Amino acid sequence: MDDSELANLRQNAQRLTASAVARQQEQAVALLPLIDAELAQRAAAKPASKAAAPKSRKAKVQAAAAAASAELEADEADEEPANDDDPTEL
Repeated sequence: MDDSELANLRQNAQRLTASAVARQQEQAVALLPLIDAELAQRAAAKPASKAAAPKSRKAKVQAAAAAASAELEADEADEEPANDDDPTEL
């Protein structure tokens, strides 16, 4: 049984706990912990997401450039605007 089929089985068991006859409710309640345990085990066994994969050199350079640009913009926003009408200010 693949992951989508197992998830579908869990949805059906959950539905039966609320709207079935007593015997079906009891069986569904008994199955839910087993299904949840299998889903958790499968999730833990899956490899790490692709987002955690190492970046290429080009991606690293682009990320560094974006960070530097954002830092420069933040520094410029912190500075007071120059007063062009004041001859004593350089």
